[in-house]
Amino acid sequence: MSKKQLMYIVIGVLVTLIGSTYVGWKQDNTTAVKYFPIDTDRNFEETSTSLTLLSESDQDEYTIQWSATSSLAEPIYLRQDVSLLYEDGRLHGILSKWEENGQNISQKKDVHGEDSSHYQAVTFHHGEVHYPDDKIKSIQNMSEAELYVIDSPLTPLESFVTPGNATQQEWKETLDHATEQQLMYEWNQLINHFQIPKNKYEAIPLTSLPAYETKPLPSLTNEQTQQVIGQLWEGLYKNYILDFLSFQNSNQKAIKSYVPLLLADREGKHLLVLYENSRGEKEKLIQRYPDFSMD
Repeated sequence: MSKKQLMYIVIGVLVTLIGSTYVGWKQDNTTAVKYFPIDTDRNFEETSTSLTLLSESDQDEYTIQWSATSSLAEPIYLRQDVSLLYEDGRLHGILSKWEENGQNISQKKDVHGEDSSHYQAVTFHHGEVHYPDDKIKSIQNMSEAELYVIDSPLTPLESFVTPGNATQQEWKETLDHATEQQLMYEWNQLINHFQIPKNKYEAIPLTSLPAYETKPLPSLTNEQTQQVIGQLWEGLYKNYILDFLSFQNSNQKAIKSYVPLLLADREGKHLLVLYENSRGEKEKLIQRYPDFSMD
């Protein structure tokens, strides 16, 4: 083989690799959650997340249906919903769906469980609206759901959101206490590892974030809080959700990853996100707020 022929082969291989890399990047970029200024002229008609006990699979297992839906009056450039499910504070699974020129999104999954557990789901509903002159805006919302499932050999299988009697109240307190103890242990491990002064932050479990739809983060207004939340989900999707989606799609054995802890700086300057990734490594994300004094 001549040097000239070899050179052509090498060039051909490089072009193929560059093309493949571009295609892969383009696909990831398209499916990313991106924050743009919030569109005050459009909003979701409906957003919801639900957890429903379906049936008892056998003596040791049961099935719940996990669903997340959202709807708009008309299609927009890009729609995406991502939902996270936690069982007793531990990540159980992720639902993620996006559509170009999308309007309504509906996702459902049957989840098999065993033993008494507390399930929590939080969903971020998102969309991009494109206007003339390359103007892009976002619409966003969050929804949540929880369900207590009591699977005891002494009583029939049952579920509830709010306790309806003394027995259910006792089960709720037991499950909440066990989960809280586990989460506090995990979060303190992360806080100590990164040497974070807890008194300078307001601690917010990711499952409690939907409460900030109607109340502000420390030292921020409601409007500023919504911008921070939109940018937060952009970072969560890129660094946390895609990592676990890849892990989930590989059918590897699940690891014990717990609800991420958000730490909102009390002076209104930045936000920290603490969690363990799919490889069990401790992670800290830093989200610095925009200079809102320029608004």
